[in-house]
Amino acid sequence: MSAWPRAAELGLIGCHVCGQVCSMTDADDGALACPRCGSTLHRRKPAAYARCWALLIAAFLMYIPANILPIMRTASLGDIDDNTILSGVVELWVKGSPGLAVIVFCASIVVPMLKFLALGTLLISSRRGSNWARRQRTQLYRLVELIGYWSMLDVFVVALLTALVRFGYFSLVEPLPGVVFFGLTVVLTMFASMCFDPRLIWDGKEDSDD
Repeated sequence: MSAWPRAAELGLIGCHVCGQVCSMTDADDGALACPRCGSTLHRRKPAAYARCWALLIAAFLMYIPANILPIMRTASLGDIDDNTILSGVVELWVKGSPGLAVIVFCASIVVPMLKFLALGTLLISSRRGSNWARRQRTQLYRLVELIGYWSMLDVFVVALLTALVRFGYFSLVEPLPGVVFFGLTVVLTMFASMCFDPRLIWDGKEDSDD
């Protein structure tokens, strides 16, 4: 036993729904119901690896057309311009908004890529039962959860511009298919991080549980 006893060693199990800590004595894994919300208790989230990998791969597949297809069309006095994420960042920079360009670039390009890399690293290292930097990997997972919502910034920008920039025939902003794929990317990565069980980080090869 380590210096600090683990929940399994103390006969405790946490509810994935409401967080209630319950005793799992006289009950096998998955056979006990939470006394607070009635949900079935599991020592680890069922099929956490498979679900997280499936959602992460799907998010990456959605991320490809999200960057290739235009996300927004601006029309002003007969001039029509379709912008992808990167071309929109460049246009913001050129037109004198470097701060906003950096924010959009970080939220739309850097954050999704870091989430892919972080979740992939967590999945591979946990599946292999690695003892490497467990505390740091747990903190990395918490950081992925914290910054995940900020990836929706591009979607919010397009939605706000579409709603606000309405000047009749003089100017028009409308969303294009790329923003749909980008929104799906963000949602799928959020679901992937929710499906991952950070307690798997602390499981060794001898007690890893899918």
